Amino acid sequence: MQYEANSPEGYIAQLPIERQAAISKLRKIILKNLPKGFEEQMNYGMLGYVVPHSIYPSGYHCDSKMPLPFMNLASQKHYIAMYHMGIYSKQELLDWFKEEYSKTASTKLDMGKSCIRFKKIDAIPYDLIGELCQKITVDQWIDFYENAIKNRGKNEK
Repeated sequence: MQYEANSPEGYIAQLPIERQAAISKLRKIILKNLPKGFEEQMNYGMLGYVVPHSIYPSGYHCDSKMPLPFMNLASQKHYIAMYHMGIYSKQELLDWFKEEYSKTASTKLDMGKSCIRFKKIDAIPYDLIGELCQKITVDQWIDFYENAIKNRGKNEK
């Protein structure tokens, strides 16, 4: 679902009441645990956690006016979605997350190609999300991103 908001608070205020507390709690945990340098902003109509242009002036290669995305959080029609670029880019991080999720969560992991879906609000593994947020620094994400973009053309030939 797309919400029109200019701020994270404005976004949360538009959500169905049953989603507001969960999104607020996820937001608080993300902000507490993200390494220094990431910045929260509205990004693609969702709560976004990005590498700002002040740190990475090149921005996102698909649209350099956009900061380099890292995580997003959104309320979709049937679930809360968390998009974490690192988990889809680094196999060892994905493996760690899957293993830890199976140990700590009370529901089966529901992942799509680009998101982790939380259909049961009362089963969101908040502590695990906090741990996940700590796993990649801004510099590590930039290095990984640049290497992936530079090598993409080589792999397509």
